[in-house]
Amino acid sequence: MPKILAFSGSARRASYNSQLVRIAAAGAKEVGADVNIVDLVDYPMPLFNQDLEETEGIPSEALVFKHLLMENDGFLIASPEYNSSFTPLLKNAIDWASRSESEEEPPLVAYQGKVAGIMSASPGALGGMRGLVFLRMLLGNIGVTVLPKQKTIRKAYEAFNGDGSLRNERDHQAVLNLGRELAETIQKLKS
Repeated sequence: MPKILAFSGSARRASYNSQLVRIAAAGAKEVGADVNIVDLVDYPMPLFNQDLEETEGIPSEALVFKHLLMENDGFLIASPEYNSSFTPLLKNAIDWASRSESEEEPPLVAYQGKVAGIMSASPGALGGMRGLVFLRMLLGNIGVTVLPKQKTIRKAYEAFNGDGSLRNERDHQAVLNLGRELAETIQKLKS
């Protein structure tokens, strides 16, 4: 059974991206994946600083998040677009979790050989597409295989129903399918 960690790069309580990643997680669960949805706000980390790392080590919450990444086969990640990129919250978490805990630990152990599905919801007309370009590049550079398909939801402020589903059924199915595809891809790779 594929194990998937699902999270968004948003800190907002009523985050569209957190709603979006829950839909994708439901799709992965439909095809048998074990999905753990987490909120990055629950893992407060200082801004990455190598001096801090050298004097105090990797912060405890960063280690918890890193070990969650290590325990899973893949990731479902939704991120809003901030000035044509992904969020600093997400970048900081990725950076801390990339750090080795010892000289014996292989580089980027939390990311190597993992698979991810990425998505974005944004109030803008492009749905966060520009931010996903940089997220895809970063993930690829640290050893994560990113699914070719991704999903963006434009005009997010009017895209969701009160229950967190998407009003547009085609969009809703596409996000479910992204979760399903991630789970099925991981299963094939594990076979």
